[in-house]
Amino acid sequence: MPWTETRIMDARLRFVSEVLEGIYSMSELCRAYQISRKTGYKWLSRYESEGPAGLSDRSKAPHNHPHAVTEEVKQAVLSVKSRFSHWGPAKIRVRLEREYPNWNRYPVVSTIGEYLKRQGLVCSRKHRHRASPTTLPLTVGNDSNDVWTADFKGHFRTGDGCRCNPLTISDDASRYLLCCRHLDKMSHQLVRMQFEKVFREYGLPLVIRTDNGEPFSSRGLCGLSRLSYWWIRLGIHPERIMPGHPEHNGRHERMHKTLKKHTANPPASTLGSQQRRFDWFRLEYNQDRPHEALDMQTPASCYSNSARCYPARLPEFYYPDHVKVCRVKHHGDVYYFGRRFFVTECLGGEYVGIEQIEDDRSRLWYCNYELGTIDHHKWQVKAAKSRSLLAGVNPSKQVS
Repeated sequence: MPWTETRIMDARLRFVSEVLEGIYSMSELCRAYQISRKTGYKWLSRYESEGPAGLSDRSKAPHNHPHAVTEEVKQAVLSVKSRFSHWGPAKIRVRLEREYPNWNRYPVVSTIGEYLKRQGLVCSRKHRHRASPTTLPLTVGNDSNDVWTADFKGHFRTGDGCRCNPLTISDDASRYLLCCRHLDKMSHQLVRMQFEKVFREYGLPLVIRTDNGEPFSSRGLCGLSRLSYWWIRLGIHPERIMPGHPEHNGRHERMHKTLKKHTANPPASTLGSQQRRFDWFRLEYNQDRPHEALDMQTPASCYSNSARCYPARLPEFYYPDHVKVCRVKHHGDVYYFGRRFFVTECLGGEYVGIEQIEDDRSRLWYCNYELGTIDHHKWQVKAAKSRSLLAGVNPSKQVS
């Protein structure tokens, strides 16, 4: 014979109906339906108080949730999100710990994320391709002012049609944003003026890393520009990433992505209001925004000014006695052993050092920075591939 299909709700209704008819006792009906008397009385009680709806299964979830997010916590999360609309759950949790230190328990990151998602305040994150680690011998910035990174964020138009060119400078170790300033032109003079302002406020780094665009580099010897030579004179080593590889300066590029999202999506109506956005972003980025790479500390809490102050005037220097000192003409030529050869126009008026290493070869220096090797047969300079420092250069004395 075929199986009889029985719905649970139908069985419970029949059971209650038969109990109410009074033909059979509760014990007999419970044995027939193979349930306990306790269960039988439960279904009868529910039917009498709620009707047929009381026979449906109820949720087994607990009535009280000891770890549920309270209204106070929800309002605090929404308050932080309203002030820092681009922050994610991890940064919001750190902010709650700072603003409400007396709380006994803080919601976990996933709980904050789920709550914000239910409120429609979270967008799903797109998968981001991560670049493979670089093998270039770039300087590792372990401490503040070991390495600064600088770049122009891609230009864009403000609402009034003006072109905005923000120059950004940051400390590699602490991620502290030292500068975010629009410049009318990407010229040597304007960029140098901005660096002078930053140097006066924060001191001098050991290394400045940039890309290969102007005014950070040139087509001249070693790719150095007038800005690079000025840094060398100040005792700063210029360092450039490989052309076409922005991932070699990944920390700075990632900051640019955040900068664009916060300040230029969409752009402001005027250059003045756009600069005010940059200033607000820089303040929030340094002082308020926890950074995951810093164990959720802020860049301002990890950065300290350099002990090397910006000098009131360019330091004078002299080369060791075994190095021949020559002055670069304004058109970039140098006279050495009665011969003239071209170095670079960027050093016009400056002094270079020539150290003879063989009968037909000499090494060319600017301050303690190796520029290349001079071929005495062709009287040409071959740019140096690896950077070595000239010992004995004293920046406190003047060349003779």
